[in-house]
Amino acid sequence: MTRDRTPLSPFRWPVLAGVLPLHRAQIPTEIIAGITLAALAIPEVMGYTKISGTPVITGLYTLLVPACLFALLGSSRHLVVGADSATAAILASGLVGMAAVGTGEYLALASLLALMVGALLIVASAVGLGFMADFLSKTVLVGFLSGVGVQVAAHALSELLGVKAAHHDIATLVGALWEGGVKINTAALTVAAAVLAVIGISTFVSNRLGFRIPGPMIAVIGAVVASWMFDLKTHLPVVGTVPAGLPDFSLPDVDWSLSLIWQLFPTAFSMVVVVLAQSAATSRAYAARYNERLNEEQDLLGLGLANLGAGLSGTFVVNGSPTKTEMVDAAGGRSQLSLLMAAVVVLVTLLFLTKPLSYLPDAVLSIIVFLIGVKLIDVSGLKSIYRQRRTEFWLATATAAVVVTLGVEKGILFAILFSLIVHTRHGYRPKNLLIVREHSGEWRARELDSGAQVMPGLLIYRFGHSMYYANTERMQEEVSRLARTAKPPLKWFCIDTSPVDDIDYTAAAALRELMAKLQAQSIRLVFVQDIGDINSASRKELEALSEDIRVFGSLDEVLKAYERESHGHATGNRT
Repeated sequence: MTRDRTPLSPFRWPVLAGVLPLHRAQIPTEIIAGITLAALAIPEVMGYTKISGTPVITGLYTLLVPACLFALLGSSRHLVVGADSATAAILASGLVGMAAVGTGEYLALASLLALMVGALLIVASAVGLGFMADFLSKTVLVGFLSGVGVQVAAHALSELLGVKAAHHDIATLVGALWEGGVKINTAALTVAAAVLAVIGISTFVSNRLGFRIPGPMIAVIGAVVASWMFDLKTHLPVVGTVPAGLPDFSLPDVDWSLSLIWQLFPTAFSMVVVVLAQSAATSRAYAARYNERLNEEQDLLGLGLANLGAGLSGTFVVNGSPTKTEMVDAAGGRSQLSLLMAAVVVLVTLLFLTKPLSYLPDAVLSIIVFLIGVKLIDVSGLKSIYRQRRTEFWLATATAAVVVTLGVEKGILFAILFSLIVHTRHGYRPKNLLIVREHSGEWRARELDSGAQVMPGLLIYRFGHSMYYANTERMQEEVSRLARTAKPPLKWFCIDTSPVDDIDYTAAAALRELMAKLQAQSIRLVFVQDIGDINSASRKELEALSEDIRVFGSLDEVLKAYERESHGHATGNRT
């Protein structure tokens, strides 16, 4: 994969980068992939409206204008943009108490959030902030999405069982189950069980046959037919009237004010972080798989414009979807033509097929959302983290716990904090080692506790990270201890700064202090940096410490210089 972070000029912005070039022989496959995506994604995005708290039709809207804008203006040939469970959950959590769920005011606030997210993404693209996606580590992202999965599944289950609970209030559901306060609708549970069976069987058959069967779509069509034939609306809640036609294009009908924008800003920022991380991770993975060029800043701009389109067309925030992207890829789609074809299917649905959707039982969407939530709980990912990095597993678990107990919006803020903690911890406690030369002439690393010297009186200490304010005290303690406990006593203390690409003001001051302390013990402090071309800046910073400082270009040079000096001292002593 080639990653291009060059800022884009608005007058040189490539359009259709995700579609062209397109080979004629590939077009039929792209069309089939688009139809497959629509068949699988339409029930899914309708389910996401149960999470976001917006009307069912808004789910279809996310696959229309926003999807087309990204398909035409983004750089990724594979990333599918539409409604997403994580951003939908953040939306619902952020709008709690601001408006009644499902009302026009609530939808207007949701659309305003989409406009804000779009504007923030465009700003991020303009100033080159695509790198921010790298700061949400894979570890905490697994924990965050797993926590979202628990939230989504629990909320869907509460709706299915008739328990009124907020998206982040799992305690209400647990309490209702414990106290037996659940009013079970037998008809709703029967429909849900039937949908679950259809999806389960289709998944099993798909795995056996090697191609994807649209189980959710089959279940939705079957439920609609059954609801119409047996008049199920008299026994269980149904979606009800679904407006036909295209969405209305206008600014959200809200009380525009800075106070409202400021109140919504934390929610918008949380969603931007998720969009950055999830979309970038997905587009990078598929670009790498097919060795394609990817311009992340253009994708950010495309995502920003897609969200502006969402806000102006009366729907909620859209995001790059890993599951939808995989749907297209599995069906053979290799360009954004598939997403454009899916949008055509959605357009036909909006124009001619909204009447049947009014018969759809709510229980169908609830069970689909429940399955979406369960899929988000990445048990295999958590197991893998546990096996490889036990400390990071606890960070992922803590992130999930925060999402479940405090809500998705606070969860993403903690996810960012935990990611920075992981990053800082690596720099704060670098893996520092001693370097020795074996009889074979090869250089080897040894643990600090070994106190291993290259030659009697020469110790080489490799510092494994950039030197900055947070790790300088550790460096000083380790150097002082090694010099104090060295046997035989040291003449030279060499710090290998090959891994060091930066030395901040605090670290430079600490090195000067070390030079003075070691000099008081008759120990000379020298440095070696065997990849000077890469770390030329830190080499200059080292040389600026003192006029007497000496920086060698290789470990062999250090050894030869020490041997010459030791030999000279020995000759002088004999004379």
